[in-house]
Amino acid sequence: MTGAQFGAFFYNVTNAAGESYMLYSLSGVAREHFSKFPMPRNTAVFAPTFGGQGIVRSDDITQDARYGNNSPRHGMPDGHLPVRSYLAVPVISRNGDVIGGLFFGHERTRVFTDRSEQALEGLAGEAAIAIDNARLFEAAERELRERQRAEDALKELNANLEVLVQHKTDELQQSAEALRQAQKMEAVGQLTGGVAHDFNNLLQVIVGNLDTLSRNLPPEMGRLRRATAQAMTGARRAAALTQRLLAFARRQPLDPKPVDSNALVRGMSELLHRTLGEIIDVEIVLAGGLWKTEADPNELESALLNLAINARDAMPEGGKLTIETFNAHLDDAYAALHAEVIPGQYAVISVSDTGSGMNAETLSRVFEPFFTTKAQGKGTGLGLSQVYGFVKQSKGHVKLYSEPGEGTTVKIYLPRLISDAVEDDLLDDMPIPEAATGETILVVEDDPDVRAYSVESLRELGYQVLEAFNGLAAMEILKEHRRIDLIFTDVVLPGGMTGADIVKQSREVQPGIKALFTTGYSRNAIVHHGRLDKGVQLLTKPFSFEELAAKVRDVLDRPAK
Repeated sequence: MTGAQFGAFFYNVTNAAGESYMLYSLSGVAREHFSKFPMPRNTAVFAPTFGGQGIVRSDDITQDARYGNNSPRHGMPDGHLPVRSYLAVPVISRNGDVIGGLFFGHERTRVFTDRSEQALEGLAGEAAIAIDNARLFEAAERELRERQRAEDALKELNANLEVLVQHKTDELQQSAEALRQAQKMEAVGQLTGGVAHDFNNLLQVIVGNLDTLSRNLPPEMGRLRRATAQAMTGARRAAALTQRLLAFARRQPLDPKPVDSNALVRGMSELLHRTLGEIIDVEIVLAGGLWKTEADPNELESALLNLAINARDAMPEGGKLTIETFNAHLDDAYAALHAEVIPGQYAVISVSDTGSGMNAETLSRVFEPFFTTKAQGKGTGLGLSQVYGFVKQSKGHVKLYSEPGEGTTVKIYLPRLISDAVEDDLLDDMPIPEAATGETILVVEDDPDVRAYSVESLRELGYQVLEAFNGLAAMEILKEHRRIDLIFTDVVLPGGMTGADIVKQSREVQPGIKALFTTGYSRNAIVHHGRLDKGVQLLTKPFSFEELAAKVRDVLDRPAK
């Protein structure tokens, strides 16, 4: 058609810098003649074609003003096919986009004519139509494939929809059940917390006066001493019950410290063996590198002991108790299905037994206070509720697994503490400490019977004692007496002033005064988020003569801040 020596078609496809085009077809010479060179750049010679500006024809391209203006070669590279006659025609889509360009060359000059241009212009139009149609066909095929894929996906979705709906329904039911359980436990907790509050004030009077009797009855009155001891045993059991009620209600004032759970479990080993007896095999498996946690060590020991006793009762013919520690991470997905669980890292203590296990109905109520499957007189139903309350108040999580005949596993998750400090707060038995000369204590208590016991006990210990029934009376006494060493005050008082308010105002009158609080029920005056405020000293009701003596002496002997 043109008499050209060779011809080529380049797609109008540039690189990221917009500097090259893609060779698609070549005729008249071997492909190797072009493949050894990089793709052409958008030079002044090529720009009119790829820009769709029209046909470019030159009798001698080397003499064209547009030729040789681009570094580094300023013309054809070494080894390039000799081109003198040059003819280039843009291939333009029906939508006006430049698809590419047809390029023809000859080593002689003056090869191409007007007829060559006309022929190639028609060829370029046909090429554009063919390429457009091919692209339309490809697009139609892609659409058909996509439509088929969508139909297949829809069929698969419909096939699995019932399963997916059931799965989602199960998740929602689990979440709703967890929420209902949490609300029920919160309601029961508020009720039991209020009951425990009243009981503790009553028990303080009972325990205190029985304590006084036991210390003052002469040895020859054996019958009365035995009766007093039996009554004290009953009162102590009642006090333990109310303490568990407060634990479940999350109203006990915890005194958390950094804890190494491995050391705590190891230290309980002898107590567990003694408590469980010879027919129970105890295995302790402690993890290396166990994370530290922060908890009230006394309450944690009590929780583990409760779990061990429950396990013992589930294995009347003997069995095996395994206590294991390990690190764990609770993720967002787990937290979404369990109420009050915070995602994060936890140190875990697992207590497993080979006992009788529990069915689903029992499992659903196992943490409720006073719920028990034991025979009458064999259990209070407060052991697991104490564990539940303590763990929740410690910002942890407790999970129970059990099946009839397969035993039970209880896992206590306590949040990881990012600290290396671990306190060891073991106290040796010491004689009852008494007052130093002239030490004065102000007792503030609204219950007259509790106040009378506290005042008499402190005087017996050798302290000078002043007493007040509320905040206003206490402030009047503080203003009249120049020196008071310690305020021993209830947290909750009538008259609008709490024990904390009294201590704060008293230090404005006497800056060096020390303070010891007492309560049968924690309130926000000195306890926040279940924990004692920093530096606060607390003696919980009911307390004994020995406990009162030791705590008062401890506070008085602490260096002033």
